[in-house]
Amino acid sequence: MNSLICILGPTATGKTELAASLAVLINGEVISADSRQVYRGMDIGTGKDIDNYQLGNVSVPYHLIDIADPGYEYNVYEFQNDFIRAFNTIIKNNNIPILCGGSGMYLDSILRAYEMKKANFNHDLRMELESKDDNELIKMLAKEVPLHNVSDTSNRERLIRALEISKAEESNSKKLKFLQNIKSVNFGLLYERQVLRERISARLQSRLDNGMLKEIEQLLNKGIKKEELMFYGLEYKYLTLHVTGDISYTEMFDQLNTAIHQFAKRQMTWYRRMEKKGVHIHWIDGQLEMIDKLSLILNVISKTY
Repeated sequence: MNSLICILGPTATGKTELAASLAVLINGEVISADSRQVYRGMDIGTGKDIDNYQLGNVSVPYHLIDIADPGYEYNVYEFQNDFIRAFNTIIKNNNIPILCGGSGMYLDSILRAYEMKKANFNHDLRMELESKDDNELIKMLAKEVPLHNVSDTSNRERLIRALEISKAEESNSKKLKFLQNIKSVNFGLLYERQVLRERISARLQSRLDNGMLKEIEQLLNKGIKKEELMFYGLEYKYLTLHVTGDISYTEMFDQLNTAIHQFAKRQMTWYRRMEKKGVHIHWIDGQLEMIDKLSLILNVISKTY
């Protein structure tokens, strides 16, 4: 059974700081579970808070941040694969994986082991298969699946595609078994509603003061289309509308502030649904001092593993 620690919670609750602080104490490495922090150049708007991974002279290793270009539509299927690669890397380093983030579906796909199937085009596999003659391909396919339908073997393209699908299904099955073999202990950061609202508004103003609008302008200047940036929602939607002259600064701030508050509510709804479906979450009062939060986590871990 593979061990995993997960730290989740709504936006603006201090998840990254807590995860990094915990990592220092237990020789951990952080795997980000944020659907937007995967993108390069989208730093302030996604709240990467990279500085939080530097604690004194210690640099906490992190994974799945800055792994895709803006405009690319990263998805949960890819996240599962990337998570497993990061997890295995951390284990090889003799460290402890700490999953940290607020994207409900990404977290859920790991903690409840979503079965997701996708037979992607695999260039290396295709080149290998193309180098073989039809008889070799038929023998390979016969080892994978029963050959009931002659049409699968009478056409070379269908034969190669059938092999690709078979290999993909084998890979998906291994991935599912790996995720099902993970034992996670999960912690959630929780604030009273009004306190969280104040934290969200204060953080939004801080990000605007520290160059978030300039970040949007730079992304647009690099050739990222307006519609592509708006696809990422929240900060990228409303700031893009302001930068392109569609709404005023005041309209942008007010509408975005409201949207982030609503997003935090949806995150909590998702976590509650995860709990109803069997994911146990140890909730921690966000207003506790860091040392007290860490003490609570270490106490639970010591009784779990």
